[in-house]
Amino acid sequence: MLVTSRSAAEYRAMFGLPSGALPGPVLDCSAGGASFAAETGDEVVAVDPSYVAGRAALVAGVRAALVDGDRIIASHADRFDWSWYGGRSERAAMRIGAAAAFLADLARRPGRYVAGALPHLPLGTGSVELALCSHLLFTWADRFDEHWHRAALIELARVARREVRVYPLVVKGTGDPVPFLDGLRADLHAAGLPSTLRPVPYRFQRGADRMLVVDTSGR
Repeated sequence: MLVTSRSAAEYRAMFGLPSGALPGPVLDCSAGGASFAAETGDEVVAVDPSYVAGRAALVAGVRAALVDGDRIIASHADRFDWSWYGGRSERAAMRIGAAAAFLADLARRPGRYVAGALPHLPLGTGSVELALCSHLLFTWADRFDEHWHRAALIELARVARREVRVYPLVVKGTGDPVPFLDGLRADLHAAGLPSTLRPVPYRFQRGADRMLVVDTSGR
């Protein structure tokens, strides 16, 4: 997995979030090196397995992800659209700024960054209003199978009182659709967790123009 540094602006576009206050508390899982918590405020708790490492390892992981992420993009150059960022240099500057903000906030407020991994989160049931999952579920469907995805979504639904939002819904690099997405949604619906596919204003990986929204309010 990459310790990727995405900005709050990217999060708000990827998840269709308002520009103002969020219906907190909000979970960012797996947050990696994102600056969403740093930029947004105390209502965000970030969870990621990489946080069990020391600061030096996290700094190295964040730096490596900046390079490795670009390598994945370069190997599938025809699958990406740079228009949302304005260009390659603008995206690079946003990612570098997000990494710096994350590392600075980690040093100031380490308690906001909780070591944990799906499908078993160290959080109480209904402890957040909204759970966000960026570039883990479905992105790595070539590594994690349908059974793992089902367990991960049920766990996110356990901790979220209102909604779980997941973006994107395609495989990293290639942008291939996930073959078990429809069946997984049917399983969730049968378990009392209806879901919708909702368009988002963010554009980068071709075909990644929707998020999965799981309604947890009826549980």
